[in-house]
Amino acid sequence: MPADPTELARLPFPDAVLFDLDGTLVDTVATRIEAWLRALEEAGLPTTRERLGPLIGVDGKRLAREIAALAGESLDDDRSEAIDRRSGELYEALNHSPRPLPGVAEVVAAIETRGLRWAIATSSRKEQVMTSVEALGLETEPRIVDASHVEHAKPEPDLLLRAAEELDVDPARSWYIGDATWDMVAAVAAAMIPIGVTAGSAVDEPALHGAGAAVVIGSLLELADPLASR
Repeated sequence: MPADPTELARLPFPDAVLFDLDGTLVDTVATRIEAWLRALEEAGLPTTRERLGPLIGVDGKRLAREIAALAGESLDDDRSEAIDRRSGELYEALNHSPRPLPGVAEVVAAIETRGLRWAIATSSRKEQVMTSVEALGLETEPRIVDASHVEHAKPEPDLLLRAAEELDVDPARSWYIGDATWDMVAAVAAAMIPIGVTAGSAVDEPALHGAGAAVVIGSLLELADPLASR
């Protein structure tokens, strides 16, 4: 459902716009879930799509520990790291032809026309990122901050703060756009303005608002005009 345009108009205009990747710019959440299902099955921790959906976007080691806890098990750092890495390998093998979500080209064009700085801040491992970024069809490769750049990925704010530092912008003057509750939590913790988008999300509008979203939009297309015209 589209956001009320007045909600977007009330947001402070940003100096920079940061994006999550999976489920925000590319339609890959279903592939992520399938990769996790297989990795967890291999690890003796079978689970369901319904349980995994709300966890997509969180740090992978934490995801593995949370699923294990639901099964009454505890994972040490080495095992949670191994499961996370295996999920990434399976994801890369499954992620043959990711599709950009609606509005990517339009919103990037609006950002660049206004001369705003922007970046992708994703909890994905570095080796998993480029297939999806290349699918966006952008003229130049964007600045990317991935899980390899920080010790703690989302929902901790480290990724977002690192991206703001690289862009040389005040986090409070930045929008962070994501599809997961963890994106909203991380943006709030980073003192950024959280904007939720549901087009590729595994969660709904109330969940994003409940996690701190200032505004929830149906697709990135809703941001193109406000960014271009204000």
